[in-house]
Amino acid sequence: MTITRRDILAGSAAFAALSPFGASAIAAPLPRDADIVVIGAGAAGIAAARRISATGRKVVVIEAAPNIGGRCVTDATAFDVPFDRGARWLYNAETSPAAKLARGVGMDMLPAPRGQRIRIGRRNARAGESEDFLATLVRANRAMGDAVRGKADMPAAAGLPRDLGVWAGTTDFLLGAAATGKDLKDLSALDLVAMAQRDGPSACRQGLGALIAKLGEGLPVVLSTPVTRIAWSGRDAQVETSAGTITAKAVIMTASTNALLSGKIKFAPDLPKRQQDAASKLTLGSYDHIALELPGNPLGLSRDDIVIEQSTDRSTGFLLANLGGSSLCQVDVAGSFGAELSARGEAAMVAFAQEWLTKLFGADVKNIAKRTTATRWNDMPYIYGAMSAASPGGQPARKVLMEPLGSLFFAGDAAHETQWGTVGGAWDSGERAADAALRKIGVLKDAPVAEKSGKKPKRAQSRATAEPPAPGGRSLNWPRN
Repeated sequence: MTITRRDILAGSAAFAALSPFGASAIAAPLPRDADIVVIGAGAAGIAAARRISATGRKVVVIEAAPNIGGRCVTDATAFDVPFDRGARWLYNAETSPAAKLARGVGMDMLPAPRGQRIRIGRRNARAGESEDFLATLVRANRAMGDAVRGKADMPAAAGLPRDLGVWAGTTDFLLGAAATGKDLKDLSALDLVAMAQRDGPSACRQGLGALIAKLGEGLPVVLSTPVTRIAWSGRDAQVETSAGTITAKAVIMTASTNALLSGKIKFAPDLPKRQQDAASKLTLGSYDHIALELPGNPLGLSRDDIVIEQSTDRSTGFLLANLGGSSLCQVDVAGSFGAELSARGEAAMVAFAQEWLTKLFGADVKNIAKRTTATRWNDMPYIYGAMSAASPGGQPARKVLMEPLGSLFFAGDAAHETQWGTVGGAWDSGERAADAALRKIGVLKDAPVAEKSGKKPKRAQSRATAEPPAPGGRSLNWPRN
């Protein structure tokens, strides 16, 4: 059951524009009580609610937007194929719970393209140039890990070799902005070392946002209802919303770190300084998609081709061409340049994409392009960014954010030490928070002491010690959300 109060949306044009993308909804009142309230209907919130619902306990999901999905939003109307306005990829698809569930609900998972073109001016890189670039990425990746291993944290850029030559700009873009939404100078090197491998990326043919919405079907989700205040220190918690107050034994908060810091949701008592400081070190990076319909394949590219350029600065993009065999091409911009461009508005973003593609391919993209659109996640109410990435010195903050506060538990892409910034990490954190909340209310019991003292599970290989594969960039995160 999906519940909405459309009249509570407070006139947000950005949210109103999203309404066709999510699940359909019917009007119904907010319940007065529940065992557990989940705030946010993104991947973490849906994962938590499914886990709780499976135990037979009463759970309610409260979402400020008019659609399920959070930062996973599929636009099925703007173009002839589904367009994921937010996250697109699920990593480690063979073991991903969401990917496994997709097959059971009639959704199709497709592997990401394995290769990409490197553009040098208006030509493709030669074989030797591509090999040199890949070797440069390997060297840069290792150097950042070596620089911080066993030492104090530092900006990731400080660990880069100084002799990257013509590949310096591209390396900075791919390992920083394109992978995390932040430039390497603004990233924690320790966080990059801790990052688990992002192998086996897959996309959903119907859209990743459509998949998350599908997995939310049947759950009690209250849409278009911003939470305004949470009283969390007592035996029960009270969640105040624009539609009334609901009482619960536990609350799972999945809002983004930027939303937590925005002050739109008040806490009584205030969140401890420890948690506030943690959120401030795990803010969201900037990552947006610029979509252009280019009939007739003027770029001369194949289905789902990936293109990057040998760039001299951060004013660059990441191209995913001919999505699903269609005429839709997507230029991604990220990091400080992406944030500056987004702040100038959609028209400026589309103009950049047209000029960038014309520069690389020589086609008159401006006069060829038909339908266009661009996302601006930094301005999305109750989100304010793309994915969480720790600032220098901020890697330990993830563990702090995961600590429960009485009846209040945190989940989301920031609340995962190795899969941060991914849909899989958000999903896993939602299930973890659900289990913790269920233990809090006495539904689940703590693991026996003997089990706790057993061997630790084998940890995924860290990014800094892994060898990147041949072009395709799976361990280097080139297919991006």
